[in-house]
Amino acid sequence: MKTVNIHEAKTHLSRLVDEAADGEGFIIAKAGKPLVKVMPLDAPVAGAKRRIGFMDGECDIPDDFDRMGAEEIQRLFEDGA
Repeated sequence: MKTVNIHEAKTHLSRLVDEAADGEGFIIAKAGKPLVKVMPLDAPVAGAKRRIGFMDGECDIPDDFDRMGAEEIQRLFEDGA
């Protein structure tokens, strides 16, 4: 994440805000000391809990997923390939 000083932020605020809205957040610093972070509203919050099952129904997992490739894996171990 890039850091810009206050003067640069004021001069290029419109461009910086557009970039932040596109996912490229930035930090505003004063005298080299970071003060604030600007990021898009829909960005994940640090320390936020992940939602279990948030992709439910979004993809198909075959019933034999846990056995896929088992024969090839066994052959690789047995043949020493």
